[in-house]
Amino acid sequence: MTGKVDLLLKGGRVVDPSVGLDAQKDVAFTDGKISAILDSNSLVEAKEVQDVSGYIVCPGLIDLHTHVYWGATGLGVNAEDIAGRSATTTFIDAGSAGAGNFGGLKHFIADNTDLRILGFINISFAGICGFSKKKANLFPECEDIRLLDTDECMEAIEKYRDSIVGIKVRIGRYASGSAGMTPLQIAREVGEETGLPLMTHVDFPPPDRDDVLNYLRPGDVLTHCFRPFPNAPLYGNGSIREAVARARERGIIFDLGHGGGSLSFQVSRKMLEQDFLPDTISSDVHLMSVDGPAFDILVTMSKFLCLGMPLMDVIRASTTRPAEVIQRPDLGNLQVGSPGDAAVLRIEEGRFEYYDVKQELLLGDKRLIAEKMVVKGKIWG
Repeated sequence: MTGKVDLLLKGGRVVDPSVGLDAQKDVAFTDGKISAILDSNSLVEAKEVQDVSGYIVCPGLIDLHTHVYWGATGLGVNAEDIAGRSATTTFIDAGSAGAGNFGGLKHFIADNTDLRILGFINISFAGICGFSKKKANLFPECEDIRLLDTDECMEAIEKYRDSIVGIKVRIGRYASGSAGMTPLQIAREVGEETGLPLMTHVDFPPPDRDDVLNYLRPGDVLTHCFRPFPNAPLYGNGSIREAVARARERGIIFDLGHGGGSLSFQVSRKMLEQDFLPDTISSDVHLMSVDGPAFDILVTMSKFLCLGMPLMDVIRASTTRPAEVIQRPDLGNLQVGSPGDAAVLRIEEGRFEYYDVKQELLLGDKRLIAEKMVVKGKIWG
């Protein structure tokens, strides 16, 4: 290539699941974009060179399920506080804001950081408004049908279309009381009109998980997919439920959404043993999970690495697949011309303690560490 590049990550193990690449390469950035993937013996002039020999270089991580409407919602955390430690370049807020306050998420949070912050808009006008650290469900935002206004949601989507990647709906005894399938039916109405996918949270029944899966469309997301009983994806004997298997065949997306109550190691082991990997690995980081058990997406990725999920699949589920889910094929890869986002990671070997939401201890022999990350072609921080 000709000309001087702005930044060169030199000598790293480049892992890009979008093209199946796993090899020692150099990654060049120019004008905020990826400008070349080069053999490591190539001679390139660069304004800044970072020697990343011995490290993994992959696309910037995309956390599909976060709550980063900090200061405006009770469950929000500051994305900038956790971005560096987790190499997360893109945060997808999962329904913290609804039609009544999505503008605040964009103008006060997303527009004031170099990180990329997008969001699923909550079908509830108020968003997730009833969380506190002492009591997680002061007010279930999807319980009162008067807050589930399709016109208001449609208008907000039209106004903030560049920032909205889908529609979030939370259902279950805690999130929607006895409303059953009604909030999901209303959300799907908006999804069909706008062409946007749904992200559906299901906690305790009602409704039943199988009914929810049968109602979702290809491309819609079931988050908290490896949650413990009830509404787990397994029968009591450990086999995968027929409705779950059918949903995958139909193209329903299974998102991890760790959080404070939605990841079971026991369930995860059974799912992985039956070759049912999560499509996307996400943290569901919020005020009640940021200090454990979820922490962030990198800790969640480390857990699945220790559970036996191959590195390439772990990285795919945290980069390429979430980009596909939000219909942003320009993200989650290291292809020339893509936004200049990258993560520089290392695998530390040792003895590490991990916990799920049932306080089951997993003794792992490795963990992923974020050495640095690149955002818009520049070293972050």
